[in-house]
Amino acid sequence: MQEFTWPGRTAETELAFDLEKAALRREFEQCLEECGTLAFRVARGVLRNAADAEDVAQEAMLRSYRQFARLRDRSRFRAWLVRVSFRLALDHGRSTRRREQRETDRIQDLTLGSFINLGFRSNSKPGRGVWQLYGENRCRNSPGPVARRRPS
Repeated sequence: MQEFTWPGRTAETELAFDLEKAALRREFEQCLEECGTLAFRVARGVLRNAADAEDVAQEAMLRSYRQFARLRDRSRFRAWLVRVSFRLALDHGRSTRRREQRETDRIQDLTLGSFINLGFRSNSKPGRGVWQLYGENRCRNSPGPVARRRPS
């Protein structure tokens, strides 16, 4: 049975491609050995949390592996890895803060919703009405609702 090759590629070009890929992988592994735990240390410095720093370091390693072929000056790998780790840690920190803020806002909305009831009461005139906001805390001097607002 004959092996499938892409049009325009021969067995020799496939072999050359595989050899180049293997050499690139060895070079990446060598650069990674020299840097050690650099990505984790950078992420830990930014995030101050070991678990999040591990996630960021893994993502930084994965991105650096995928983009290693595009790196022009391989002697600058260490600085490049620091930059990738730093940017990913900043992004992770921002997304964590945004997620926490959304959760806090949602909890506040749910809490506020349990104490406030918004109702619409129509007047005798057609097309006119009064929005009434009733809450558990009423004004001391007034037995009526906390706030009223008429739509414009």
